[in-house]
Amino acid sequence: MNKLENIISDRGSRYSVSGAEAARREDVDAFLKALKRDKKYAKATHNTWGLILPGGTPLKGDDGESGAGMVIIRMLEREGLEGHVVCVTRWYGGKHLGGDRFRHVKDAVAAYLEAFGPLTSGR
Repeated sequence: MNKLENIISDRGSRYSVSGAEAARREDVDAFLKALKRDKKYAKATHNTWGLILPGGTPLKGDDGESGAGMVIIRMLEREGLEGHVVCVTRWYGGKHLGGDRFRHVKDAVAAYLEAFGPLTSGR
């Protein structure tokens, strides 16, 4: 599992991003279970994730952050990255972020791809 912690902070909300190889939905479930073994991730407000299965089928989970999973899927599609789940974790800070929350999800995924891209996409 790859992680970048506390990469974005805005109005009290904090974001981290993590990911791992995943070829099936069961792999995503195992990844999320492993992530949430860390109590701070288990207590997070949102663990939003996206995955493009080998062969091109997208899967996502918004975890209450409506629309955020699709932001992750779009970025994975642009990168051509299949078989790798990416999860953006948010701890809500008490103030609504409006549309900025989507920008933060996008920025978190971009940071992940920048940090781990060669490991994840074979570049």
